[in-house]
Amino acid sequence: MFDVKAIRDDRAVFDRGWTSRGLDPLPTDAILEADARLRAAKAAFETAQARRNEASKLIGAAKKAGDEARAAELMAEVEALKAQLAGLPEAEKAANDDLRELLSGLPNLPADDVPPGADEHGNVEQRRWGDPADLPAGRLAAPKDHVELGERLGMMDFEAAARMSGARFVVLKRDLARLERALGQFMLDLQTREHGYEEVSPPLLVRDQAMLGTGQLPKFGEDLFYATSVEAPPRNSLDIAVSLRELRNFAAHDSFVVPKIISDYNVWEKWIRLQDNSVGPDWSGLLPDLNIFQEIRFKDVRALGERRWLIPTAEVSLTNLIREQITTEEALPLRFTALTPCFRSEAGASGRDTRGMIRQHQFTKCELVSITTPEASEAEHGRMVDCAEAVLKRLELPFRTMLLCAGDMGFTARKTYDLEVWLPSQATYREISSISNCGDFQARRMDARIKKTGEKGTRFPHTLNGSGLAVGRALVAVMENYQDEGGRIAIPQALQPYMGGQTHIGGEA
Repeated sequence: MFDVKAIRDDRAVFDRGWTSRGLDPLPTDAILEADARLRAAKAAFETAQARRNEASKLIGAAKKAGDEARAAELMAEVEALKAQLAGLPEAEKAANDDLRELLSGLPNLPADDVPPGADEHGNVEQRRWGDPADLPAGRLAAPKDHVELGERLGMMDFEAAARMSGARFVVLKRDLARLERALGQFMLDLQTREHGYEEVSPPLLVRDQAMLGTGQLPKFGEDLFYATSVEAPPRNSLDIAVSLRELRNFAAHDSFVVPKIISDYNVWEKWIRLQDNSVGPDWSGLLPDLNIFQEIRFKDVRALGERRWLIPTAEVSLTNLIREQITTEEALPLRFTALTPCFRSEAGASGRDTRGMIRQHQFTKCELVSITTPEASEAEHGRMVDCAEAVLKRLELPFRTMLLCAGDMGFTARKTYDLEVWLPSQATYREISSISNCGDFQARRMDARIKKTGEKGTRFPHTLNGSGLAVGRALVAVMENYQDEGGRIAIPQALQPYMGGQTHIGGEA
């Protein structure tokens, strides 16, 4: 969340930053208008409150002086001010809500050294490592892609996954399942044992506030999956453990008609009356002896049916470890890592990478998160890039490092480097890791602060995150780069200890 005072003081900085990210029309006018309404509402409340207090004191003085007419006049004014004060908090809340909604939907400002550009064509290559020709696939005229390799080995089954879960899922078996596990364990060991990251096993389900803090909400809800708990309805009453806002979804999923209801959402247990004169056949079948004029009890969502989001990346859980906390600067940097499943709906990605494991709804990733002081964040960013690159170097996979342009960066990032690994079947480099410095953008949204021991003042830390790496894409890269003419896959030396000394998949060495 941005500091609206900073926007008031120098809107040109924000206009330039948001213009570079392709925001049109610029949101600054709407922000400043909502801010003006909020400040006016606060001022009106304070003025009315001060005048009410002053008039209340004057009533006593007027009565003491025997001026009943003046006392009556002041009492009437106090009553009018009370009525005015009753409505002002609502106006203030409305303006504050509008301002928060505007600010929470705006992306971070790019750092000064981020190159201009609208999309990936504006990204700038920093360096390359490794030669694709040095690997087994480099000697093949027509390398197979990972789908053909996996299916020929009988270890990769997209059809079975589709029967149970739909598109963009996969079943891995035997050696490929073990290789995926080996990759994740290798990455985790490297980051904890050699790079000093603290291993964390975090929740995979988080609340709205956690997603808001790291920037997935409110703008990118369509890219996420969520889960709610729903209690089975009893025979003669209906205890619904979902928000009344979600009733239409509950009805659609459970195939019964929901009559019109009147409810107080904020009450824990509320008896409410059904208003319709008839019920649908599905409803009557579910509750055969229901009288439509009887009262039906609903339970508030906050007790039983609270929605929780499946994390799209462990960045969410790891970064929120400092949410609403004050951390001593002497404890920094904090460096966390986690190997977790990740879940993404990939809304809007139809037609892109629909074949194979490149873009899945469920995948495993080794995530890196750092919390630093503002002064140390640039150096920490470079260190994090080195930690992610080390994985590819140990696996001897050719890659390149790209500095993203303003228009291609993620919502929360002020500066991002992408690592792109070589895929022989596509004869190109594909993203396998994004490493971003978010500045104080996420810390403001989470109200996370830092302070020096012995000092009173606090400030916002900088947060950084990156993949170290995406396990599924690393599996794809290993399969394709280490294939031979017969479709056998050599196991990189760094992974062989995790595979019990095995050197190949699909045949003996």
